[in-house]
Amino acid sequence: MWGAPSEPADSYYEVRPDSTDVLATRFRIKPDGQLDIGKTLNWIHRGGIHPAIRGEVWEFLLGCYHPMSTFDERKQMRQNRRAQYVRLKNECSKMFPVVGSGKYITAPVITEDGQPIRNPVVDLETNLDANANRTEMANELTSNGPLDMKVVQWMHTLHQIGLDVKRTDRTLLFYDKPENLSKLWDILSVYAWIDIDVGYCQGV
Repeated sequence: MWGAPSEPADSYYEVRPDSTDVLATRFRIKPDGQLDIGKTLNWIHRGGIHPAIRGEVWEFLLGCYHPMSTFDERKQMRQNRRAQYVRLKNECSKMFPVVGSGKYITAPVITEDGQPIRNPVVDLETNLDANANRTEMANELTSNGPLDMKVVQWMHTLHQIGLDVKRTDRTLLFYDKPENLSKLWDILSVYAWIDIDVGYCQGV
């Protein structure tokens, strides 16, 4: 009977062969790596992109790469972006050493007016080592005088990122490991610094 759990719907409703063939969806990418964006968008409109190549296609849809870029050009862009990310992460780490440390915070370390929070309870709401508490870090940051408001705004966002990182979908095996959660926190923290207009919001 139709709808029985053991029988797929396509046993009753015929499905286009190229809709179930991952390799067929790759034909939208030319031999040199250029993407036929018109055909790709038409394909998405008609039925989506196979999960096996979804990540590859999203890089184009999000504007990471120009559709006419080649495999070699994209490889070079990836290398350049990785180097740029390392530089930006180091810049953020100088402002707040937790960035890039393999840890992340889930409680605020600074008030909205740039004053460090000196509350022992705050130091417990983190996954940092006991000998590297966040209040000491915030005190060190403000030891040379008031922080720039852009830095204050960014630092005030970091704990909210940590709270959301903790709630990341645990059905994804990658996020079972705390070190991978901290990688996600690093990425979102760096992005919040470089794109102050967007900053951070749930769903980023």
